[in-house]
Amino acid sequence: MSSRRAFIKSGAVAIFGIGLGGIPAFVAKAAAYYKVEQLYKKKKILICIFQRGAMDGLMAVTPFNDEYLKAARPNIFMSPIAKGSETPLIDLDGRFGLHPSFAAFEMLFKNKQLSIVHGIGSPNNSRSHFDAQDYMETGTPFFKSTPTGWLNRAIGMMGHEATPFRAVSITPSTPRSFYGLNPTISVTNLNDFSLRSTKNKIDVNTTAKSFEDLYDQTTNGLFHEAGKETFEAVNMLSGIDVKKYVPANGAEYPKTNLGNAMKQLAQLIKADVGLEIGFAESTGWDTHFNQGTEKGPFARNAADLANSIAAFWIDLGSFYQDDVTIMTMTEFGRTVKQNGTGGTDHGRASCNFIIGNNINGGTVFGDVKPLSIENLEDGRDLAVTTDFRAVFSEIATKHLKLKNDENLFPGWNGNHLNIVKPG
Repeated sequence: MSSRRAFIKSGAVAIFGIGLGGIPAFVAKAAAYYKVEQLYKKKKILICIFQRGAMDGLMAVTPFNDEYLKAARPNIFMSPIAKGSETPLIDLDGRFGLHPSFAAFEMLFKNKQLSIVHGIGSPNNSRSHFDAQDYMETGTPFFKSTPTGWLNRAIGMMGHEATPFRAVSITPSTPRSFYGLNPTISVTNLNDFSLRSTKNKIDVNTTAKSFEDLYDQTTNGLFHEAGKETFEAVNMLSGIDVKKYVPANGAEYPKTNLGNAMKQLAQLIKADVGLEIGFAESTGWDTHFNQGTEKGPFARNAADLANSIAAFWIDLGSFYQDDVTIMTMTEFGRTVKQNGTGGTDHGRASCNFIIGNNINGGTVFGDVKPLSIENLEDGRDLAVTTDFRAVFSEIATKHLKLKNDENLFPGWNGNHLNIVKPG
């Protein structure tokens, strides 16, 4: 089976829907239709979650012995020592403490299934959300006009045939990470479907009641080039009854956008339809105002992220866990010093979380120096001491067995951190 036959190569197909539900029967039909079960079963899978808005890494994973940080955050600093009714940090290693709303991560860390990279960020010092996200998703931090995303390039480097469901983003639109010539799917929900095609940032603005109608309406351009056979594949996603999905092992997903996205990714993985790269988003991390401590917007987002990932991991069970690695990312961190409204402003370095059975878990990687002013970037921010490409490249190349760092991240030739176990 050619990948062209499966889906459009010249742009991503974004599928939008509303409502909740279980795995559609189309996924099983797809396997039977293409007769390619042996091509995709039990392949390695990478799940990426973008924390949009810039997570405060110093609140997520706090160097709680740092007196400079304590002085810089008189109202939002947290400690692993319980004070009154306040829930303390979770002491990870005597130096770093996990925010209590990330409590669902504690056992993963103790079981050495979770590693954390602190001081991670971009070499480009932009504090614009839009620019920094683009730099991170293209993987080229000094070239915003790069037309392809790093995950799309990873798809092209896999070197084997695949199903239409190789790369799926459970998001309202195609993420920049997925831009490129290799076929991807973006879907908000696996129940109800309508179709909109995107080619990079160009919205074709063509909709129809059926995929055949859409094909007939477009006598040239993106869709017509793909051919009628493309719509035969896409049509399998429409008009199929679904069965109610029950997560395994007692997993309970938050009733949030992220929780729903992670549940659907688990469904696709367990349906064995060929998923190799999954993508989801966690939003609301731009905590300029009233950031809070154990309560507030940061705490709510942290609980949603940790509980969604933990439910996903439990739902997969041991049969699938060995093949799956989860990695979070965020465009930058927050200022060391709190601002006048009880929040933190745009900063530089943050931290990220990596979950899997093949990683050197139970470790906080990275170099976080004492937060005295001489160690701060621009005199105000946690310095970037780990280029995000070092982490993304290691996870992608070692977990997905890709061969060429330079093709994945053009212009980068740095070293890995040995987060992934050898073999």
